[in-house]
Amino acid sequence: MKNLPMLYRVISIALLLLLQIFALVMIIWRFSSYFIYFYTICTSLSIVALLYILNSKSDPAYKIAWVIPILIFPIFGGLFYLLFGRNKLSKRKKREMKAVNEKMNQSLIQNQVIVQELEVQNHRAANLSRYIEKYSYCPVYKNTITEYLPLGEIMHERLLKELRKAEKFIFLEYFIIDEGVMWDSILDILVEKVQQGVDVRVLYDDVGSLFKLPYGYEKKLEEKGIKCSVFNRLIPVLSIHMNNRDHRKIAVIDGKIAFTGGVNLADEYINAYDRLGHWKDTAILIQGEAVWNFTVMFLSLWGYETETNEDYTRYKLPADEAEAHPTDGFVQPFGDSPLDEEPMSENVYHTLIAQAERTIYINTPYLILNNVMLSALCSAAKRSVDVRIVTPYRGDRWFVHSMTRSNYRLLVESGVKIYEYSPGFIHAKSILVDDVHAVVGTINMDYRSLYLHFECGVYLYKTQSILEVKEDYLETLAKCQQITVEDCRAVKWYRRLGRTILRIFAPLM
Repeated sequence: MKNLPMLYRVISIALLLLLQIFALVMIIWRFSSYFIYFYTICTSLSIVALLYILNSKSDPAYKIAWVIPILIFPIFGGLFYLLFGRNKLSKRKKREMKAVNEKMNQSLIQNQVIVQELEVQNHRAANLSRYIEKYSYCPVYKNTITEYLPLGEIMHERLLKELRKAEKFIFLEYFIIDEGVMWDSILDILVEKVQQGVDVRVLYDDVGSLFKLPYGYEKKLEEKGIKCSVFNRLIPVLSIHMNNRDHRKIAVIDGKIAFTGGVNLADEYINAYDRLGHWKDTAILIQGEAVWNFTVMFLSLWGYETETNEDYTRYKLPADEAEAHPTDGFVQPFGDSPLDEEPMSENVYHTLIAQAERTIYINTPYLILNNVMLSALCSAAKRSVDVRIVTPYRGDRWFVHSMTRSNYRLLVESGVKIYEYSPGFIHAKSILVDDVHAVVGTINMDYRSLYLHFECGVYLYKTQSILEVKEDYLETLAKCQQITVEDCRAVKWYRRLGRTILRIFAPLM
């Protein structure tokens, strides 16, 4: 019965959206009686849309996904693109995002000595680090310890342990929160910490948690003394901005410790609930100076969503405490926004793949690639780099899983080794290159993560945790089934046709 309000909300939103679509169709039908004028106007709109698409900076695959329906349906295609295809901000939103970016830029200051040290060790790593800092404002650090957590269950236990130590503040930002064993155990600690005077804040995505939490759940948390905000609340209005979701997973405790990775706060992520067989997920813990990046990332999105302005420095770890941590390589947590027209996550992945000399190991639940990324992986394999990609054996959505598998044949024929995680579903998101570079975070290798979602990750160079990532990866491979060329060629023709069609429209899904 507790889910009835949530169900009513979902049904109400769906009905209102359908009503808007029906109204739009009826308007078009009504004007069709003036066919010549209507056809001329709509065709003109389609031509304008095509010219705009072809001259935009959008990914070529995204352009193709829109060009095809516009050409097939010239009366409706251009109109629908102008309504739903452009991810443009209003002037008001641009001002708000500019203020957020300026505050991040002022709060996050790069120590140039560290960049110079990285330059001495590896020029390419230093250039990548400079790129990340320039476009996400997030500096690279030393004086930071990193610890790779190879399972959701391990991350959960470690998170509980660190939450119990909190003295000043706890910031949690997650795509999905779901009532159950995992969240209830966390919530008990949060309530206890609020009673101790700890500043506890929770930010969750409305769409990510739509089918998980009761409607108005944020009020329930606020009654317990927990500050709570819902990101980009779902409203029954046809809008492209409903696609911009907060897919990040961030926990920051006292500015001392931070977590990120693939693990949401729901039972399937710790295998307390069997949804798709064994759920393989990972996370990373950082401790020291680099935590400041995650603190600012949280506060910036919190301020954007709640329309508040506060002094970030109140939450910064004192310099003497931050510098007390031993150096464990170079650590650079970063965030990626879909609103700045800079596909940073994609560029970070692409740079690492293009520069690889020996090995590329990738974990991803979704392998939905554009031509640039596909070509980079194939080119790496063709120049004798050992490229391995682990994907799920069981998909959480059939059409997404089909799109993932649609990329197998070209990759495998080029020498890329594809493995499916036999025990069930792998939700980990990581890339390991040449045993010295790695990124662990929330970024999937699909269009939504790379272009539409707020994401985050940690770029690592020569940290101890990189060896832990490799060890876990090799152990995971032992539980996987490798996909062969014969497997790809044995796929029925109608499945290949269906997957080809899905690939064309993948950027719109």
